[in-house]
Amino acid sequence: MSPTVFRDAGFRFYFFSKEETRPHVHVVSAEGEAKFWMEPAIEIAESWGLSSKQLRRAQDLIEEHENEIRDAWTRHFGG
Repeated sequence: MSPTVFRDAGFRFYFFSKEETRPHVHVVSAEGEAKFWMEPAIEIAESWGLSSKQLRRAQDLIEEHENEIRDAWTRHFGG
């Protein structure tokens, strides 16, 4: 299962249900995808096909929605 946290600016932000325990969020668009760590700071972990501009925009959106992402992580994976 890959629950969607939110969609914005052509990106889908979501989790994989069976993955590592370190908080992170996946991002996908028509051009590619990326994974961002949420801890210890929001930063890119990996990316495929997204430009640096798209990665910056995705990170900006993650920062804007940080509380929503963290709340969704806790609800989905437990505290």
